[in-house]
Amino acid sequence: MAIPTIQINPQLEQSILGGHPWVYHNHLPRHDLETGEWVKVQSGKAIMYGLYDDRSTIAIRLFGREEPNAASIAQKVYAALEWRSEIFSANTNAYRLISGENDFLPGITVDRYERYAVLQTYADCLETIVPDVVKALSKSALGLKGILRRDEDKQLEALWGQLPPPELTILENDLKIIANLYDGQKTGLFLDHRDNRAYLEKLSKDKTVLNLFAYTGAFSLYAARGGASHVTSVDIAAAAMRDAARNFDLNGFASDNHEFIAADCFKLLEQYVQEGRQFDLVILDPPSLAKSKDNRYAAARAYKKLNALAMRCTRAGGLLATASCTSQISPEVFKDILLEAAADCKRRVQIVQENGQAMDHPVTFFEGRYLKFVLARVH
Repeated sequence: MAIPTIQINPQLEQSILGGHPWVYHNHLPRHDLETGEWVKVQSGKAIMYGLYDDRSTIAIRLFGREEPNAASIAQKVYAALEWRSEIFSANTNAYRLISGENDFLPGITVDRYERYAVLQTYADCLETIVPDVVKALSKSALGLKGILRRDEDKQLEALWGQLPPPELTILENDLKIIANLYDGQKTGLFLDHRDNRAYLEKLSKDKTVLNLFAYTGAFSLYAARGGASHVTSVDIAAAAMRDAARNFDLNGFASDNHEFIAADCFKLLEQYVQEGRQFDLVILDPPSLAKSKDNRYAAARAYKKLNALAMRCTRAGGLLATASCTSQISPEVFKDILLEAAADCKRRVQIVQENGQAMDHPVTFFEGRYLKFVLARVH
């Protein structure tokens, strides 16, 4: 079947040649394309193939210069897997296998948890290639037991192989962490902070640590292994805090040296400020606070309030490790927010390190650099 060609504004040529993977609806002329249909996009001399979607804000997700087929999709899958095989060893068996646009398979992510892979799609048009991705994964050298899918309602189905048990215990840098693929956040765990967790481990010795929005306590585990004198983990979800305590037990860390609090992090920070309670290291990793560009100003205000409270709970000369996964907030804007927060609470900060997401979450275009992680000394 012939693939239709659509001509778009030649001014987008450099953006497309530079690797930007999206074409929006307002860039398209009138057409009769259907969701899930392959289309050949031409802008000046730039020619790319993509999948059209009528219901997404992104009209066409671009997959590359070669004409698409099952073999070309499989080639992209295996290229992504090869990179992961170079950066991970047996002491880590949970990581991102395919990172969407940044692995040249826009709109699809696949995460590995031990012998299971969890696939997510972010547009209806991707149903066209899901079978090709699943087939390639099933034939890979990973030795998977099952390839699973989470829908918007967190329902888990087996696309290939078998469903996982209610709980898996995965390894991350030799730490044991419980992963619930049925009810957990994201696809089960937050894998993109792995390198940042390992970084903070080296700075935790003999420190009192406050880990906010802790989920099941991954940052806390690294701090404990790094020799923290006491770790306070806080998350609004009581079930997450129970799992955090179980993770400490799994790894042989004495839970009587640590504290697990199910509470609203905003309210608890305000309470700690009133009480004058401070910590040597405060870790602040809230969920995304903006779903669209229209929400970015409200998100910026929330980040500013959170960070000002966290700075007031950081002892003089202590460390604040603060993160944002809101893609609408750029790294430069995030640093500006931190400086404004410091001014508001009469603190000064020294930014001593900036990181992003881990190596299994590569970046090929600006919006792909969604995770900001800043370590600052607070004075």
